[in-house]
Amino acid sequence: MKTIKIMNVIKNVKQSILVAATLIFVVTPVTAADINKKVLMVVSGNGQTSEQGDEKPGYEFDEFSKAYSVFKENGIAVDIASPQGGQVEADNYNPEKSYNAKVLVDEAIMAKLNNTLTTRSINAKDYDAVFVVGGKGAMFDLPKDTALHKVIAEIYQQQGVVAAVCHGPAALVNVKLKDGSYLVANKAINSFTNQEEKLFGKKWINDFDFMLEDKLVEHGANFQSSSIMLSHVAIDGRLITGQNPTSTVDVATALVKSLGLTPVNAEIEIEDKTMAVVAKFIAGDKSALETLANNQAQYYMPLVGMYGFYFLKIADTTLDFEQSLALMKVAQKAIDSPNLDMKIAETQTKLGQKANAKVTLNQLITAKPDFKPAQDMLKTL
Repeated sequence: MKTIKIMNVIKNVKQSILVAATLIFVVTPVTAADINKKVLMVVSGNGQTSEQGDEKPGYEFDEFSKAYSVFKENGIAVDIASPQGGQVEADNYNPEKSYNAKVLVDEAIMAKLNNTLTTRSINAKDYDAVFVVGGKGAMFDLPKDTALHKVIAEIYQQQGVVAAVCHGPAALVNVKLKDGSYLVANKAINSFTNQEEKLFGKKWINDFDFMLEDKLVEHGANFQSSSIMLSHVAIDGRLITGQNPTSTVDVATALVKSLGLTPVNAEIEIEDKTMAVVAKFIAGDKSALETLANNQAQYYMPLVGMYGFYFLKIADTTLDFEQSLALMKVAQKAIDSPNLDMKIAETQTKLGQKANAKVTLNQLITAKPDFKPAQDMLKTL
């Protein structure tokens, strides 16, 4: 959003020139002072890596940077808190990603991130909203942080907005309102799903006290979701939750709208842009596949192929297998992996496309003559 400031500029030039009052329109970026809205971002303080190589999962920097950028672009002030305060550790992330790089050079926000406020020091009245960042670490410390739960309840009960993404809703499961009811009870909610956890969270799943989807349902939430890793935002009044990292920008944008603001039109990152087209294809829009095939330079094609690979793991209908195959094939050259080629051949075989499977395997063997899995599979066809 931009505001237009009007300045009356009166110029006295030469006596031969008519003195006139000219309105000059100067477009300046929105500032937090103009909007006067403030969001408390909450991150897990669980992350830790020792010299001995021991580790504990922390928060997701990708989610933090994307959400913060939305708030900053819309002139919203941000503070950052964690259960214990001080410096917090993120899980592994790519600092060269454009959305991360621009946050890493933002000295003001990085100073806050390197010295987070303690949740017990927070005055809820100072904030219009709270946004809880995800990451596996959120499953360990946020459900137990009673000070945070109090802040979340107070912000909600003072007509503020409560938002969380991915594992961030772990901070909400034990929040109770003044009447003793759970905040999530009878409300549309989503989070990282059980299915996503079993596919992508195997490293820590056995250390969790509970499965997030199950606990939300146990406390009365009306859980909703989309297919794995596709953006899904559940909005129930002033409660906004997102399913996974892909949902981050959409959740942050929904929060901006809930504060009564009109979000600026920001550039969509290539990963989110790619996943949006994949979502259209999974929803049945066949033209989305053509969009990917004909405009590969505009999308992150390895992500398309990997989505097909993982979608195959949960496929249980012919359509699922066909869609998985289509996504893997459209990204086959971009990934150039014999393992992906094998999955393509296996899926073709499952769908009764043996001739196509033979073509795939022969092409693989031509490129890699010593690749025994392809030779062995070809003998069975």
